[in-house]
Amino acid sequence: MKVLLDANVMVSVLNKEYPLFTYSSRVLSLAGKHHYHMYCTALSLAIGFYFSAKKSGETVAKRKISLLHRNLNLAVVDEKVVERSLLNKSIHDFEDGLQYYAASESGCTCIVTEDKNDFYFSDLEILSCKEFWGKYVSG
Repeated sequence: MKVLLDANVMVSVLNKEYPLFTYSSRVLSLAGKHHYHMYCTALSLAIGFYFSAKKSGETVAKRKISLLHRNLNLAVVDEKVVERSLLNKSIHDFEDGLQYYAASESGCTCIVTEDKNDFYFSDLEILSCKEFWGKYVSG
């Protein structure tokens, strides 16, 4: 199963933001296990770095981002993804469009995010960390 983790999931794990950390860390821990293939975009890593550096400093943030990079697959944001995001008139938040089309182009069937309403235009399954865990792991 290919799953894209949205930037807010990265931030919650990097900064140990409770109560979300309880589920976001569990979902992230599935990377490379069983039949789970966890993806993120370089954009999500950059957003995660920004918020982690504010809390923990740049050195610690770089170490954390390096660990994520080694354990996650990257969904590419390329010219095609940018164009599709720009051309889709129903997308109001460009960053969400980039995440969505990067997931789609990578063959992901699901996006895990805590801002489910941001993906109102999605044909992919959109789940919170808790919903994903309940449906695909502990369910």
